[in-house]
Amino acid sequence: MTEGLSARQTQILKALIDEYIEQAGPVGSENLDKKYNLGVSPATIRNEMVELTKLNYLKQPHTSAGRIPTPTAMKFYIDQLMEERQMSLADEVKTKEEVWDSRNNLDSLLEEATHALAERTKSLAIAATDEGKIWHAGYANIFVNPEFADIRVCASLFGMLEEVDRVRELFFQKAPSGSPIDVLFGEEMGWPELSPIGVVTTHFDVKGKKGALGIIGPVRLSYPTVIPILRYFKGLIEEIG
Repeated sequence: MTEGLSARQTQILKALIDEYIEQAGPVGSENLDKKYNLGVSPATIRNEMVELTKLNYLKQPHTSAGRIPTPTAMKFYIDQLMEERQMSLADEVKTKEEVWDSRNNLDSLLEEATHALAERTKSLAIAATDEGKIWHAGYANIFVNPEFADIRVCASLFGMLEEVDRVRELFFQKAPSGSPIDVLFGEEMGWPELSPIGVVTTHFDVKGKKGALGIIGPVRLSYPTVIPILRYFKGLIEEIG
């Protein structure tokens, strides 16, 4: 439980974020009351949602009665509330087989790994070295998400990925926290045109070369699935690169 949130507020927040990840839209108290056994009345859920909004964990899009989580809420969810879904042993073996022939050649390995990562996560995958080489795969996966129906968001995202300096800034300046996995949101990076996006990154070191691997998608990426996959890929690249 985070400082300032009651157990009930934490429970409501987790349910709301789970629903938001699944539904891709603002969540109302009626949704939560019907679908989650929260043990309180819809009025109480509504009141707590108002309180969570004041505390900057939720925000209300102007066109909707429902609410969506803020970057602060998503970080709290990722750090403390979500339950990771580990890759199966079969998936790990299959992934290793897919990239095995590219071992000992970092360029080929990152090319193969980026494609395998995009396929595994159903997201846009990107790899970069601090020397400025970039690999991407999975562009089509972006369009499955309603957030990317806005052509301006897509144009901004794809434009950014073609700018080496911005990709390096993203991976090696905005995300060098030293933790195994970093989660960044367009809204908090000061890139307002990319406010609907979420980025999960990890860094690796192969024979003295530093690089980063990342997944890009909507803010409501399936973090319980994506984070363990990305962690596995980091280990795999460091093991066979």
